[in-house]
Amino acid sequence: MQSARLVLDDGTVISGRGIGATGSAVGEVCFNTAITGYQEILTDPSYAGQIITFTFPHIGNVGANPEDTETSNLAARSGVRGCVLRADITDPSNYRAAEHLDGWLKVRGIVGITGVDTRALAARIRDKGMPNGVIAHAPDGKFDIEKLKAEAKAWPGLVGMDLVPDVTTGQSYTWDEMRWAWGKGHVRNENPEFHVVAIDYGLKTNILRCLASSGCKVTVLPATATSEDVLARNPDGVFLSNGPGDPAETGKYAVPEIKKLVASGKPVFGICLGHQMLGIALGATTKKMHQGHHGANHPVKDFTTNKVEIVSMNHGFAVDRDTLPKGVVETHVSLFDGSNCGLAVEGKPVFSVQHHPEASPGPQDSHYLFTRFTNMMRVQKGTKAIRER
Repeated sequence: MQSARLVLDDGTVISGRGIGATGSAVGEVCFNTAITGYQEILTDPSYAGQIITFTFPHIGNVGANPEDTETSNLAARSGVRGCVLRADITDPSNYRAAEHLDGWLKVRGIVGITGVDTRALAARIRDKGMPNGVIAHAPDGKFDIEKLKAEAKAWPGLVGMDLVPDVTTGQSYTWDEMRWAWGKGHVRNENPEFHVVAIDYGLKTNILRCLASSGCKVTVLPATATSEDVLARNPDGVFLSNGPGDPAETGKYAVPEIKKLVASGKPVFGICLGHQMLGIALGATTKKMHQGHHGANHPVKDFTTNKVEIVSMNHGFAVDRDTLPKGVVETHVSLFDGSNCGLAVEGKPVFSVQHHPEASPGPQDSHYLFTRFTNMMRVQKGTKAIRER
């Protein structure tokens, strides 16, 4: 039975078979080109307000497990509105699988549709940009299509939308769990060298794990934390996290605090939304992208090393490189479209990147950036920097 529909804001109706939660959800429809890591993608808070189309046809065949999620127990749900798949979900075939993806989606309230020509949908997004849409699942196959069309057309889109309150933590907490290791799982850092305060705008768990694996004990604060809240904890460094929505809108309350943190002289490191809002705090502007960057195969060049690395990406906004002020340099660039992927402040321990060096999912080419951050803290402590790795 054709028990699901994806209705786009131009009136396009796509039929398929429903999976996951029943009901409907509205959001921006994007596509992700990763061939692994669908569980990490579906729990990434940066996807709040979006419906994800997976271009890889076989999604769900390794099941789901409690270790590969990107939201902590103290954070709100990821905010993903729905998922679009080509093939039906098969029974899981992986020794780490704890449950079927269909049941996992139901528990998390994520509506899904299978049997869609995802290549054609991705080509449509590539050519025309990311549309707004409604994804609906009704086991009896009955839908009010005109109502769904009106809902898709009426949704205002992500520009001007602050989605961070939906995904940030409701309380502060500490973190010392390190990256997953074969045969060990997640072990804890019992002898941290640094104390980092991370502001949670939609923080991915593996970023916390990478910080812990780099020698940090992390204190996580909500997105509404002030600079005074951060500095009162006397951190060695400050981290500005990833997150969803329009950076200019979230920046209305976050940017004034980021400016104070930069002025404090503490090392500051930002990723994704944190990068975009740091750019605004330094005097640049951001812009909405045509199709965004979503995948685990994006080539980025680091001008500080002249290396090209393959990275994970997930963003629909970007810092406008032409608006970077004097004293702020572009450190990374996308080799797909030339958009800005990193910046640094001359003479200050402040830098950020647009991509996701925590590699969850994706290659580990950019893990060295966490060492770059800890080296800034070592310099301030008067200890010897180590080789980036």
